[in-house]
This record gives sequence, structure tokens and C-alpha cells, in this order.
Amino acid sequence: MKNVWKKFVAAALLCVGAHAGAAPILSIDTGSGSAQLGATVDFTIGIADVADLYGYQFTLNYDARYLRLLGGAEGGFLATGGNTYGDLGDASQAGTISYVFNSLISAVPGVSGSGALATFSFETIGVGSAALSFADVIFLDSDLEDIALGVQDAQFTVLDVPSEVPEPASILLIGAGLAGVAALRRRRPVAPA
Repeated sequence: MKNVWKKFVAAALLCVGAHAGAAPILSIDTGSGSAQLGATVDFTIGIADVADLYGYQFTLNYDARYLRLLGGAEGGFLATGGNTYGDLGDASQAGTISYVFNSLISAVPGVSGSGALATFSFETIGVGSAALSFADVIFLDSDLEDIALGVQDAQFTVLDVPSEVPEPASILLIGAGLAGVAALRRRRPVAPA
């Protein structure tokens, strides 16, 4: 029984060590992953399991055939460490939000944990599958050293708006109404000639 506990404790320590050594992940939360044509959707850029994050920059690429940028907002994660200075990037070229950045602005430790870095709103303008990806990714700790991290790009599907087709129950009600009108018409007495 003593060997079983030793193996269990060793396995638990390995799991904790593996999780602690895992690289942070930069990702795009697309919600349900799809929406109908003409909808407004919000995509949240998030970081998971980061330690000592002091500043970051990234470029977000999206497919302008299917998505049109409406605007953006800074996420609250970095601001939990103090005052920040940032920008939601340059969106003058369709399909790219260049150099989104944010940084703490005083000599404070970086922020650790997981949270939202930014949120971008889009209008769905074309039917199809839109790829979203990162470029120019730089994350720095409070010593201004690079933070190694993983990047998860995303796909988002824009669905066609369904055409207006009457429901079977509606057709049944209309049919029943017409049958009733026909039955009433047959029952009406005929005027003598």
C-alpha cells in the first residue's frame, strides 16, 4: 500500500509540474463559432495561464469577404495590475487590425492568470468560413523579456439567412379554414327560382 501512495504522489507532482510549465495561450473566442448573415458578433482576444505579463502587441487578421470591423474595446485583464497605455490598432486596411498593444506604465509587477485583452465587434457581410489569425505577436514580462506563448487561431462560419417558408401548422390552419368555408357554402339554402 505504501508504494501505491508514493506512485500517486509522484504522478500528482508530475501533473502539477507539467501544468505550471505549460506555455500561456493567446486565443480568439468566437462564441458559438457561427452566425447568420447580417448579424453583429463580438470576438474576445484572451490570454490563458500567463505569468508576469507587463505588455503585449499583436496584429489580428480576418477575412474581409465575410466580416466587417465595427469597433473594439480594451479588455480588463492587464488593467488589474495598474494604469495602462494602449491602442486598439490600425484598421485602415480591410482584413487587418495592425499592432494592437497595451502596457502597464509604472514600475509594477506584471499580471498573472487568464483574462480578456481586447474585444472586437464585426458585422457578418458574406456567407462562408472566415479565418482569424494572429501575426506580429510580442508579449513581455516586467523585466521586458519575451514571454514564450502558444497561439490559437480560429474559424468563424457565416450562415445564409433562411428564406421565409410557412410552417406546416400554418398551412394546416389555412387548409382547415378553406374546408370550413367550402362546407358552409354547400349548406347555404338555394333561393327558389
